[in-house]
Amino acid sequence: MVATVGFLYPGYSAEDDYPRLEAMLNEVGAGVRLPLVHTDIGTDAHRVEALLEMGSVDRITAVLGELTASDGATGGKGTAVDAVVWACTSASFVFGHEGALEQVRRLSAAAGLPASSTSFAFARAVAALGVSRVAVAATYPDDVAGLFADFLKAAEIEVVATRGSGIITAAEVGTWGRDEVLRLAEAGDDPQADAVLLPDTALHTAAWVAEVEEALGKPVLTANQVTVWEGLRLLGHRAVCPALGTLFSADGV
Repeated sequence: MVATVGFLYPGYSAEDDYPRLEAMLNEVGAGVRLPLVHTDIGTDAHRVEALLEMGSVDRITAVLGELTASDGATGGKGTAVDAVVWACTSASFVFGHEGALEQVRRLSAAAGLPASSTSFAFARAVAALGVSRVAVAATYPDDVAGLFADFLKAAEIEVVATRGSGIITAAEVGTWGRDEVLRLAEAGDDPQADAVLLPDTALHTAAWVAEVEEALGKPVLTANQVTVWEGLRLLGHRAVCPALGTLFSADGV
């Protein structure tokens, strides 16, 4: 049976990670479908006010019907997806832990399906790995990176280091490749950290997770990786794919 998770993705930057993740998972027989639709982001800026507007429930649910309407995949019955995830970190954690939880509750109610967001995906992935201390290596400006650290702390995760990169737009982040991702992870790592978190869904990472983990010698969690893992977790669908790092390894969860 195929597990189908739908993603609401803000704008256009690293959305091609999702078909890549689907292909990688299905190469190892995971049996998944990962359809995606784009939400209107308004202003492309990693600034608090812009992110609050980007993550407003009315904005993110405006295209929800494109995922949940019946289609040929379901024989014209039921919904086209089995769960929905808001595939954005910054425009979820910017609301704080309780605000992000309310965002997910309202998304679930609107969809009539299990729902989550990338921020909660990170928190649950950290718990699944059983690590106690993490470092945050963010593309964001320092103040926004700090809000992500605050979100993790509210989820009872110890953040030993937080590094921002000062990038304002998702469009710029989407141009980064393997070398930039590796430098970001290495710069944000900390000797005390058991894992390193890269929290921007605008950042391409799917093709390089295992390589970055090897370079750092510890688990690495990236936004698009954990977002897909969270969607599958909502459905109780476990997939083993070593190319996607420790989180998707046989011993990772």
